[in-house]
Amino acid sequence: MKVGLVDDHSYDLEKLRISLEREDDIDILFSTSSAEEAYNKIKKNEIDLLITDIEMPKLSGYELADFINAYALDIQVIFVTGHSGFAVHAFELNVLDYIMKPYSKERLLKGIQRFHQKKQSTDTRDRLILKQKTEMQVLNKQDIIFAERTGRSTTIITTNGEFSTYQSLNEIEKELTASHFLRSHRAFIVNISYIQNFSLYTKHSYSVMFQSTEKTALITKTNLDILQKEYF
Repeated sequence: MKVGLVDDHSYDLEKLRISLEREDDIDILFSTSSAEEAYNKIKKNEIDLLITDIEMPKLSGYELADFINAYALDIQVIFVTGHSGFAVHAFELNVLDYIMKPYSKERLLKGIQRFHQKKQSTDTRDRLILKQKTEMQVLNKQDIIFAERTGRSTTIITTNGEFSTYQSLNEIEKELTASHFLRSHRAFIVNISYIQNFSLYTKHSYSVMFQSTEKTALITKTNLDILQKEYF
C-alpha cells in the first residue's frame, strides 16, 4: 500500500511516520508538513491512501479530500485531527476513517485495515470482463486509458497493452460508469485521468493525447467544452 502523510505539526507528522514505517505492507511515498506539496503529489495519483490533518494553513485536509473526490482519483482518505466538530462534513466526502488525536498506533492501524476491507469488497466492481471468441480477459478498470470502436470490434488500450473484443462500445460504456470515464466521441471512451493534451483535428473535433501510450483518441468540440467546464 502506497501512503502519503500530511500534517503541519512536525510532532504529529513524525508520530504518523514512526507508527507506519515498519509495517510490512506500507510504503510511505511522502511525508510532508505542506498541504500544497501534498496537493502536487496527489495530482500524480501514485498513492493508495492519504492520511491528513484537517486544519492546515492555506490548504485544508478537506480541500485535499474534495480534490480527490472531484477528480475521481483512486485514493482513500483518513483524517487524523484534534477537532471532533468536523466529522459530519468529513464523511460527506466519503473518507475512510476519522481519527481523533491523541490516538494509539492500534487505532491508526485499525483505520488502515478498513482500506484492505474496502479494497477487497470493490475489487470485482473495479474489473472489466472482456469477452472474446474463445476466452474472457479480466482488466483492471483503472488501467484502461481509452476504448475505441473500429469496424466490428472494440479495442481497449491499457497501461499493460491492447485487448480486443466483439462487444460494442455501448456495452463497454455500461461497465465504465465511474466519473473519470467519458464517452468523448461516438467511437471513443476515454479515461480523463490519463489525458495529457488536446490538438485540433477537424473543425468539430480534437485529437486526445495520453500518458502511457502514443496512441490517440478523438473528442468532439461539444464534449471538450463539457470536460473543461466540469473537470479542468
